[in-house]
Amino acid sequence: MNPYQQKKRWKYFLLAFAVVIAFGSLFYTRYLVKNIAISERTRAQVWALSMKQVLNSDDNDFLNYVFAVRDSLTVPAIVTDAKGDIVIQRGLDTTKTNIKLEAEGKKTKKYDPEYFKSELDYMKKQHAPIKLLVLGEQWFVYYKDSALLQQLRLFPYIQLTVIAIFLLMAYTAFSSSRKSEQDQVWVGLAKETAHQLGTPISSLMAWIELMKEKFNAEGDTLIAEMENDVQRLEIVADRFSKIGSKPVLEEHAVYAVVKDFVDYFKVRVSKNISFEMTGNPHLKAGLNIPLFDWVLENLLKNAVNAIEGKGGIHIEIGGNKLKNQVFIDVTDTGKGIQRSKFDTVFQPGYTTRKRGWGLGLSLTKRMIENYHNGQIFVKDSEIGKGTTFRIILKNIRHDKQAIS
Repeated sequence: MNPYQQKKRWKYFLLAFAVVIAFGSLFYTRYLVKNIAISERTRAQVWALSMKQVLNSDDNDFLNYVFAVRDSLTVPAIVTDAKGDIVIQRGLDTTKTNIKLEAEGKKTKKYDPEYFKSELDYMKKQHAPIKLLVLGEQWFVYYKDSALLQQLRLFPYIQLTVIAIFLLMAYTAFSSSRKSEQDQVWVGLAKETAHQLGTPISSLMAWIELMKEKFNAEGDTLIAEMENDVQRLEIVADRFSKIGSKPVLEEHAVYAVVKDFVDYFKVRVSKNISFEMTGNPHLKAGLNIPLFDWVLENLLKNAVNAIEGKGGIHIEIGGNKLKNQVFIDVTDTGKGIQRSKFDTVFQPGYTTRKRGWGLGLSLTKRMIENYHNGQIFVKDSEIGKGTTFRIILKNIRHDKQAIS
C-alpha cells in the first residue's frame, strides 16, 4: 500500500470514529430528552389533577396542600373548556397574558388573543392533551416543553458544531504547520543536493575536455552525447538549487522549447516508442526552461512507463485566442488511467509501479501551478488505449500570428 492510500484510509477511519462519537452523543441526549419529557408530562398531569381537585373540593386544608404541589410545577400550560376557550394558563409570558384596559372607568384584564393562539397551536403540535372532567364538563390541558428541555434538545447540535469548528481549525493549523516543516526539509535537502553535485559535474566537464585533446576527438558523437549528459546534469543541479525560491519567467516560443527537450529525450528511450510533434510554432509563454524541462521529463517518462512494448507519444501545441492561453497536450498509447484516478495521480506517493516514489506528477503539478501560474490535468484517458495530459499556460504574445 502506498503512503497516499494509507493516509487516505486513516482519514476515513478518523471520520468514521467522529461519526460514531456524534451519533453516540445524539443518542444519549435523545435518551435524556425522552426521560425528561416523560417526567414533564407526569408533572403536567399532577398539575392538572391538582387543579381539578381545587375546583371540585371544599376541604381548605387539603386545598392548601394541593396549591403547594401545583405551584411547584413550572411546566407552561393552557387549559381550555369543551368549546376551546382558554380557562386557565400557567408559566407563560406575563407581559402577554394580561393587558390592562380602561372599560367604563374600571380596570379589567384581558388575554392577548394572538399570543395565546400561537402558544396553544404550538402546544397542540408538541403533546396530546390531558383530559379532565371538571364540574361535569370536559376540559383539556395543553402543555409544552420547559425552557430547560428545549435547550437540552438543541445542546448536542450546538456542541457538535463547536467541536467540528474546533477540529477543523486544529486540523488546518496542524496541516499547515506540518506542510511548512516538510517544505523546509525538502528545500534544504534539494539545495544541499545541488551543492554536492557541483564538484563532480565540474570534474566530468574537465575530463571530457582532456579526452577531446588527448584523442583528437573533437567531433566524436559519443563524446558529444557524454557532453550533452553532463550539461543535463548541470541543468538538474540548477533545478534543485532553484527549489524554494521564486523562479524568473522569460518569454520563450513554447514549440521550440518542447522540441529541444524531445530531441534530447527520445534518443535515450527504446526505439519501439515513436515521438511526434504538431502545433503552432509562434505561441509564446513565460517559462523557466530548467523547471519546464523537468515538467516535460516527468510527463514523458510517465508516458514511456505507461506504454508496454511498442507505442507512440504525440505532443500538440495549441492555443485559445479568446482566453489568451497556450495548450500543451501530451498523448500516449499506454495502458490508460481509470476516471476515478484522474485527480489521485497527482497526489504525492501515488504510483502503480513496484519501484518509484510517486512524486513525479506531484512535482509536475506544483511546478506548473505554483511557478508558471498554469494548470495541468488529465484531459482524457481510456483503459488500454492511452492517456492525454494537458498543460495550460498564459500566452504573453497576443497577436494575429500567435494564435490562429
